[in-house]
Amino acid sequence: MNQIVDGLIQILGSEYVFTDEETRVEYGHDETEDLSFPPSVVVKPSSVEEVSAVMKLANDHEFPVTPIGARTGLSGGALSVRAGIGLSMERFNNIIEIDEQNLQATLEPGVITQVFQDSVREKGLMYPPDPASRGSCFIGGNVSENSGGPKAVKYGVTKDYVLNLEVVLPSGEVIWTGANTLKNSTGYNLTQLMIGSEGTLGVITKIVMRLIPHPKHDLLMLVPFNSAERACEAVSAIFREGIVPSGMEFMERDAIQYTMDFIGEEPVPLKADEQAHLLIEVDGNDLDALMSDCEKIAGVVEKFECGEILFAEDQAKKDQLWKLRRRVGEAVKAQSVYKEEDTVVPRYKLPELLIAVKEVGKLYGFRSVCYGHAGDGNLHVNILRDEMCEEDWNKTVKVGVRSLFERVKAMGGTISGEHGIGLVQRDYMDIMFSESHLELMRSIKRVFDPKGILNPGKIF
Repeated sequence: MNQIVDGLIQILGSEYVFTDEETRVEYGHDETEDLSFPPSVVVKPSSVEEVSAVMKLANDHEFPVTPIGARTGLSGGALSVRAGIGLSMERFNNIIEIDEQNLQATLEPGVITQVFQDSVREKGLMYPPDPASRGSCFIGGNVSENSGGPKAVKYGVTKDYVLNLEVVLPSGEVIWTGANTLKNSTGYNLTQLMIGSEGTLGVITKIVMRLIPHPKHDLLMLVPFNSAERACEAVSAIFREGIVPSGMEFMERDAIQYTMDFIGEEPVPLKADEQAHLLIEVDGNDLDALMSDCEKIAGVVEKFECGEILFAEDQAKKDQLWKLRRRVGEAVKAQSVYKEEDTVVPRYKLPELLIAVKEVGKLYGFRSVCYGHAGDGNLHVNILRDEMCEEDWNKTVKVGVRSLFERVKAMGGTISGEHGIGLVQRDYMDIMFSESHLELMRSIKRVFDPKGILNPGKIF
């Protein structure tokens, strides 16, 4: 260990190498439940050369390395489960170039997602992926987990915007995975392979993103329902009407109530019979067309016994409603320790999924609060510990989650839409994949990382 620390100090200088307990504990957790896995040492490089040297040192000594971003993850992907080096990328925080001619940007992985979005917005451009933690999460973490967010329903997720990546391999070798072009059919697509690999194949040090023009207008409406299942049924019906919203978010009653209590605001007075809401946004350049879309949406949701529709009349109200949605995760966490499951099904199956969640919860004795990206069938299931005993929390709930995931698979869905597998979901991978599938993934891992030093203990 001393030899490793001495080597790290030679590479980075003592001011960027940390072995004190306070720092190690701080970098040993993310937003995943109440888990804590402090690394043996935390380092903070600022150049690709430094990352390369750190990886070569670790590889030579077969010493584990875990890439660490903003620690906002929900699957334990950045937890140093085998101690070793915690490789913080926080000093990689530069937007290197915004290329307005080619609608591209080059940036480092430690740039906060919202900072990037705001920077391109100033130039009339848009980077659509917008996870709830966009105000604090790093763009590199978004790439590593293939993050989505509310706008994925219309614009896609992170993988749809990454053109090229500079990556440091476990050996210390530096590569670019592709080309800064919209088309590239030259060999295997290493760029897409790296996206969603959760820091198990290489350390991302630069990212080239494609951008799109920012739409001129957006309209937002909040629709209450007296049944959560009916709210979910309305989702598919809206799309069948030929409308593609830029956002369509589902929130159970408890999710909204907890959030209003948490933020100390009440933008949506809840009526006694309102059990769920859909937050629906449309955007584009033709305001009249957007108004027509809203009228069509209103006509559709009325068929599903909705209550009075709230139209956000100005930007302040829009911001207030989006704040309500984006703070749900924090609000639920303030209620209790929880496990957040990131289920996805074909959107017409959403009502069936919601029913399954509640049935499984009743069977295995847990309470859940549900919300998520209804437009792409992505439901976040928050299982609250409340007063549950240790035995039930650590064993019974896991059996229940497995049962739920098996039902998700039967619906044609999957067990993670945007949070990744990391540590907490790895035991469920056998539900989705055969042993042949998993061995292919392990084989890829061995090619990139033959000594198994990079983010060990994750995915499989």
